[in-house]
Amino acid sequence: MDDSVSAPGDFDRAPTERAPSVGVVALVDAVFETLPPGVVHQWVRSARNGAAAAAVVLNRHDVAIIQHEYGIFGGRDGADVLETVRALRVPTISVFHTVLVTPTAHQRTILEKLADATTAIVTMTSTARQRLIDHYAVDPAKIRVIPHGAANIRSQPEYQHQPITRTPVILTWGLLGDGKGIEWAIDAMALIANLRPAPQYQVVGQTHPRVLERHGESYRNRLIERAHRRGVANTVHFDARYLDHVELRRLIRQADVVLLPYDSREQVTSGVLIEAVAAGKPVVSTAFPHAQELLSTGAGLLVDRQDPAAIASALRRVLTEPQLAARMSAEANRIAPELFWPAVGRKYRELATEIHDADSVMVSA
Repeated sequence: MDDSVSAPGDFDRAPTERAPSVGVVALVDAVFETLPPGVVHQWVRSARNGAAAAAVVLNRHDVAIIQHEYGIFGGRDGADVLETVRALRVPTISVFHTVLVTPTAHQRTILEKLADATTAIVTMTSTARQRLIDHYAVDPAKIRVIPHGAANIRSQPEYQHQPITRTPVILTWGLLGDGKGIEWAIDAMALIANLRPAPQYQVVGQTHPRVLERHGESYRNRLIERAHRRGVANTVHFDARYLDHVELRRLIRQADVVLLPYDSREQVTSGVLIEAVAAGKPVVSTAFPHAQELLSTGAGLLVDRQDPAAIASALRRVLTEPQLAARMSAEANRIAPELFWPAVGRKYRELATEIHDADSVMVSA
């Protein structure tokens, strides 16, 4: 299930009166009998009139927030989102998770029409904002940069005194599929196999549902085979379980370094990267746009894509140079507070209040 559209309510009330209510319109492939907390409507992608029905629910709130990603909504390139937005009568914020430098003509049309139809636009990085300005017909005055949020797991008592094993742990997590670059990380593990104790590489996450539908577990199986061929099957571990937040955060806390070996040159938003930095973990990442921006002050090391030798060199440095790892962690801790959900939530509330109040003034005038 993707919680892709939300609608904050009661932004016109003073903060001392009561907190704003939030209703989520969830995009689903099939209706869930029991609604998750906060979900007020289920939009089944294949349902006829689903877009119109979602708009009716969103219009009952004060402000609508559209989480846009081409693969979320139904229709070609997710075009169904436009039908919903055109039917909205409340101020709308569109959050652009993907901003391509070279979109197809149809993808460009969708993004520009969505931008034109909404009151405000949010990008999660300055890179994405500049891409919109440089490559799309979008009003720059509409764009705000609000980072992807993360939980502050360091403040939770159950995570404060977890023992850390002497064996170094390298962690990659997230939905698995071609383009994640795990093959290059496996090759890098063979290049640092002489470290003692031998680092352990944890690859955690299910195969992406869309990938699973089309190709099954072929990518994961190729990776497992590659680990055997490289002689590192005993140090590369795959965990395909769905992990709840508690278990995943426990794994993050136990990691000595988070590795993002992605192939992408386009990625302007990475929730995994945000979570890693928010947890104060040193990061080794390929130089995709979000990593270049967030790690520029020293919270991580950037490497070339598809370069096992560069990945191995960076991992070796983090695992054998305590002062470097300490500096990276300290920098992550310095920049983390602005990434925590309370700070991010305040920025969304301020923006929602601003556009709601402006809309109210226009209506009363």
